[in-house]
Amino acid sequence: MTGPTQRPHDRPPHDRPHVRLTDRLPHVAAFPDALGTGLLLHTDVALDDGLSNCIDMFISTYEAALSRFKDDSTVGRMRTATHGGTFDFPDWTSGLFCLYDRLFAATDGAIDPCVGEDLIRLGYDESYSFTTAPDAAEHAGAIHGRAVWPADVERHGTTLITHSPVALDFGACGKGYLADLLAGMLGDDAGHPQPIQYVIDAGGDLLVHTDEPITIALEDPSDPANAVGLAELNRGAFCASSPSRRHWSDAAGHQLHHLLNAIDGLPVDDVAATWVAVMPHAASLSTALADGLATALFTTSATQLRAHFDFECAILNANRAAAQSPNFPGGFFTH
Repeated sequence: MTGPTQRPHDRPPHDRPHVRLTDRLPHVAAFPDALGTGLLLHTDVALDDGLSNCIDMFISTYEAALSRFKDDSTVGRMRTATHGGTFDFPDWTSGLFCLYDRLFAATDGAIDPCVGEDLIRLGYDESYSFTTAPDAAEHAGAIHGRAVWPADVERHGTTLITHSPVALDFGACGKGYLADLLAGMLGDDAGHPQPIQYVIDAGGDLLVHTDEPITIALEDPSDPANAVGLAELNRGAFCASSPSRRHWSDAAGHQLHHLLNAIDGLPVDDVAATWVAVMPHAASLSTALADGLATALFTTSATQLRAHFDFECAILNANRAAAQSPNFPGGFFTH
């Protein structure tokens, strides 16, 4: 799910000289159509054409399996299968499905890929109509009988079995998971003969692998031109969620957005923005986890989530009250 675009920021801390990201990582490979938000890969050395083409092809393969905005994707076929069926996903989806198992359990069902049906009823559909179905509130959420991930989707590894149409949405972790898989294509300190420095920017979800920290602006959800704080990172993932860039109104004038509690299927209104940092030692799929937790913090307390996952976070509530975990790699501006 799309959050505020956390771009690497040019403003350095006072104790370090000003060095622009483009000076440190001068090579940029752009994939503007990836996942609907675009993806940028900043590196210190140029990618050869073969690797760039492999990344481009893998992004297409990724969307062909998991995009709910493509009728011919595997997820799209699940949504239109009148009597359900058996759907085989690529082996590389195993980590994503396992992460959703963990998030579903840790949030008591508030994070559930079956929330795709609620998003469609609220108007966030494959054609981006943003037109809410008249009976949306009567059918939204698990409490009204909508399909539930562990109950209505039988999983055998990367094969999913359903008995009726199921609309899955993997947006809570999807951009982050793609970033993790692409990082595997770039190599790391353990497996690559000449590790490169890089920042993968998947629509604002960042995976950072640099010698020196980069500075990241925490976007103000009320004013995307401003920041409410800064963070620094040289290894790990940094992701954010906010309704500020994807919201719409229903016929009655109610403000809706894409960050839902899967239990009641309705937008969460008491949180304005979240930021999550996950270090490499905390999870092998650090960006997917950070991406998912940034959404989960809208539905579930940080205390409850920290009992299951190793992460740091900052939260800005709708009333502008701010909080952050003890080792969050940054902070909010104070006046």
